[in-house]
Formats: sequence, structure tokens, C-alpha cells
Amino acid sequence: MKEVLKFLTDNPTFYIATVDGDKPRVRPFGFVMEYEGRLYFCTNNQKNVYRQLKENPYFEVSTASPDGKWMRLTGKAVFNSTYAAKAKALEVMPSLKKMYSADDTIFEVFYVEDGEAVFCSMTGESKTVKL
Repeated sequence: MKEVLKFLTDNPTFYIATVDGDKPRVRPFGFVMEYEGRLYFCTNNQKNVYRQLKENPYFEVSTASPDGKWMRLTGKAVFNSTYAAKAKALEVMPSLKKMYSADDTIFEVFYVEDGEAVFCSMTGESKTVKL
């Protein structure tokens, strides 16, 4: 998991894909953290991405580094919007405090269950990491 977290934090704009009905939807994200041994992301429950993940929790994350390497992470979103998890997110990324608080009812955090990351490069290298 540390390798996945490092790649995402080193390349801080990554893209999360969900399904909306029968259509793919992709949007940029920029928050990730490790909490209680799991990889977490956050969102707002007023957004389409939240609704889409509640309807179909399977998602994929993709990002690339400037040196031509990329990673795809697949998994299932499990929401754990406890006060403690939200407080940790705000500690990890203090700029989120401009939008949310740990008591905020629209602030949601979720972790990756059954995650698998595939690291690739233009040279054909490939490595799979289970979360």
C-alpha cells in the first residue's frame, strides 16, 4: 500500500472513474491518505460521484508521472465517514478545512476494499500490488 500511496501523493492530480447508469464518468481528485491500514479518499455527498459510488461501489483510479510511468488502481469504495476518519483527513490535508469540518454531514470519506494497483511504464514494465 505504501507504494500506491506514494505514487498518488507524488502525482497529486489523479482521476477516479465511476459508472453512471451505463456511462463512464471520470473526474480529478487530489486527496488520498492511509488510515487504519487502508487507503482512503474523500468526497462530498452532494456530488454525483458520491451517488454513483453508492449505487455501484466499484471504481478505478489512474494517474501518470512525468517520467512516463502510470498506475491504475481498482477496488470497491466502502464509506467510513466517522468523526475520527474525517478528522484524520482534515489533518492530512488542512486545506480541506476551507470546505469541511469533521462534524460536517456532507463530508464523506471512503476506503478501498479488494484493491489492486497495476504499475506500468513505456518500457513495458508492469507490477501488480494487492491492497
